[in-house]
Amino acid sequence: MQLSEFDFPFDPSLVALQPVSPRDRARLLLVDRVRKQFAHQHVADLPGLLKPGDLLVVNDTKVMAARVPGIKQSTGTPVEVLFVKELGDRRWEIMVKGTFRVGQVIEFDRQSHATIVKRDATGTEIAVQSPVPVTQLFDERGVMPLPPYIKRIPTPEDHLWYQTVFAKREGAIAAPTAGLHFTEDLFQRLREAAIDVATVTLHVGPGTFKPVTTEQIEDHQMGGEVFHVSEDTAKAIVKTKCAGGRVVAVGTTVVRTLETVMKEKREMMPLSGESCLFITPGFEFKIVDAMMTNFHLPKTTLLMLVSAFAGIEPVRRAYEEAVRTRYRFYSYGDAMLIL
Repeated sequence: MQLSEFDFPFDPSLVALQPVSPRDRARLLLVDRVRKQFAHQHVADLPGLLKPGDLLVVNDTKVMAARVPGIKQSTGTPVEVLFVKELGDRRWEIMVKGTFRVGQVIEFDRQSHATIVKRDATGTEIAVQSPVPVTQLFDERGVMPLPPYIKRIPTPEDHLWYQTVFAKREGAIAAPTAGLHFTEDLFQRLREAAIDVATVTLHVGPGTFKPVTTEQIEDHQMGGEVFHVSEDTAKAIVKTKCAGGRVVAVGTTVVRTLETVMKEKREMMPLSGESCLFITPGFEFKIVDAMMTNFHLPKTTLLMLVSAFAGIEPVRRAYEEAVRTRYRFYSYGDAMLIL
């Protein structure tokens, strides 16, 4: 398929710079695949849009405040280091702009610095020398790694805004944004409506946002991201399916996690590993029956996954409707529910 099939006209003024309050007052575009029609709702309406016996599955990854300011020792140039993934023995995969070579040092404070130990086309790695754990650097100096299309300086409020209320397992450099809309009150009303909630973990990393640069999308290679499906969640999914309920994935990361298990094991079971699953139109979904997702950038793997689930033309029409009615887009924006 051609990359150009996943492009769409867009008004940059629709990019949300901060979330609505309360979170569940975000708008929700209901996409009914059977009736081929749209309805305008709010996330708070979710208990009435789902059915008793449905199972919501959310991603409980926790975003690290992993963007840490530093100074390039050789020149005194300020830099920002995004810590992506811990590799062990105080080594980290990072992302950093600028010209660096192996052996150069980045200073974070008087006691903590890092040495570049790898810098090539496959990525950058550092070895950290510090009397405190790297995660303490995040707590003391780190800022939330907001996406580049949120064109403002991160604030202390982003530590709350850019984290789901159910975040538990630290390891992501971006939020599972569909989950940002949920509140404790909404979860309570879902339970009262006999809609259960289960969790998986997928630590959102560069793989999710790696740009597609090939004109034929099949030539794109997804980066791997660590995931975990617990025994309790696997059992809840099997129980739901056997009872005729629907598995409703909250976000593309949940879709990829569950469908990775089905692709690798051919049945739902507990599993941990690394997912490189690239879902494009033509993919046969084995376990996910419905999904909630934010509005995504054009020409991205996220939009391709949503198009695979709902169809290219229905998604194109949904995005046209969202632009026409001025939905708020991207991480802090509104959402769509595909049934």
